[in-house]
Amino acid sequence: MSFSLDSAGVVHPNGQRALAGVTLAARDGERIAVIGPSGAGKTTLLRVLGAALRPGEGQVQALGQHPWHLPARALKQLRARIGTVHQAPPIAPRLRVVTAVLAGRLGQWSALRALGSLFYPSDIAGAHEALARLALEDRLFDRCDRLSGGQLQRVGIARVLYQRPALLLADEPVSALDPTLAHAAVGQLVAQSESTGATLVASLHAVDLALRWFPRIVGMRDGQVAFDLPAAEVTPALLDALYASEGGVATQGPMPVAPLAGTAEPTFHRPDCP
Repeated sequence: MSFSLDSAGVVHPNGQRALAGVTLAARDGERIAVIGPSGAGKTTLLRVLGAALRPGEGQVQALGQHPWHLPARALKQLRARIGTVHQAPPIAPRLRVVTAVLAGRLGQWSALRALGSLFYPSDIAGAHEALARLALEDRLFDRCDRLSGGQLQRVGIARVLYQRPALLLADEPVSALDPTLAHAAVGQLVAQSESTGATLVASLHAVDLALRWFPRIVGMRDGQVAFDLPAAEVTPALLDALYASEGGVATQGPMPVAPLAGTAEPTFHRPDCP
């Protein structure tokens, strides 16, 4: 079992309930897309799965461990096995792209190697390979503040590809990309899951991406799981009900899209935009 939540609940300090009795589990290597309107609890769910947020109610297991029963050192080691792609990657503007990518393995390296890599990148070839999968290898030594928002998102993806985590979480990872680049970027996350056996959970606002790349779809609304179904069973009526408060389904491209029986290695094409 890759992870499991049992009646997990989260209430923010302002009193707003973000998760309400969520029960969810995944086997190793599963690919799950989490969809739903803004404020449904998708980001909070991923933070709980990533051992970044402790639920106030219920139980959580990740990679065979109970995160909040672990001592600090063991919790740090667990987090090093979980990779998260953020909608707005937490990357220092003056950092070079190569250093930002190599930061994916800082939790796996010794303190000496991690410190040394800040001054001289210790695995330039590895960073170059990860960036090449996202058509960003030519920006290897650029400063991150010289990149567009879409390029920064792809650097964040490259960092997680380089990390090679056992549990890969992606929170709106392609929101700044055009539809073609978004499909290719999500395809790279899927390819990583397939090649390493990592479980992949991605929250996506674009329903067509979810149906195109993920065999299992979890719909969330008001902090609860509205449905948990194979992609082929997600009907337009279910989506209309899920997104009723937003006046329709948010997609990038035609919908619905049949899920693939298999996936091919996706590629990026120039020009490099956005």
